[in-house]
Parts: sequence; C-alpha cells; structure tokens
Amino acid sequence: MRKLLTSTASAMLILASGIVAADAHALLDHADPRVGNTVKSPHAVSLWFTQNLESGFSTIEVLDANGTPMQAGKAVVDSSDRKLLRIQLKTLPAGTYRVNWRVLSVDTHTTEGNFTFQVGP
Repeated sequence: MRKLLTSTASAMLILASGIVAADAHALLDHADPRVGNTVKSPHAVSLWFTQNLESGFSTIEVLDANGTPMQAGKAVVDSSDRKLLRIQLKTLPAGTYRVNWRVLSVDTHTTEGNFTFQVGP
C-alpha cells in the first residue's frame, strides 16, 4: 500500500511540474509604444517579456501599412534586463505600424505575436 501511495504521489508531482513548465513561456508583458496607442514617431520599439530571452533567437519586425520594414538594425536583448528586447527604428511618418515579434526564452520555449500602434502627425 505504501508503495502505491509513493508511486501516486510521484506521478502527481510529475504532472504538476509539467503544468508549471507549460506556463513558463515568455509572454509579452508590456511594450513601448503601447499596444494600440497613437504616438509621435518613436526612435525604438521596446518589448518587455515575462522571462529572460536568448538574444540570438529573438526578433522584432516593424512594418508599415504596405509591409515595408521600418527597423534600423537588429533587435537586441538589453544586457542589464534580459527580459527587454529593443529595436531601433527609421523615422516613421504618420500611419499604422505592425510589430511582429518572436522570442526564445531561456527555458527553450518559443513564443510569437504581433500588435499595432499608430503614429500621429
């Protein structure tokens, strides 16, 4: 009986740890410019995630309404805050911009998403 209880407890711990691991993906916490906001032409897009990121496998793409890339360089994970991914931008004229992101967190899970923001006159 004791062996059965030990086996059952072990199985429950394994299942519980699997549930925690499934929730451990790096999710977008907040962004600057904020999702859906209207701003003056920003110099960069900064994204903060819920986990530390692997810099070589994390990207941001900023596209105008025609699908033209508007970033000026590659996305970089901040060395002092590994949850922050930033990309410099070209000067953005008034319009709507789509931010596509794809990140690899230190737990080896990849997540991706997108949002838009507007640049006003």
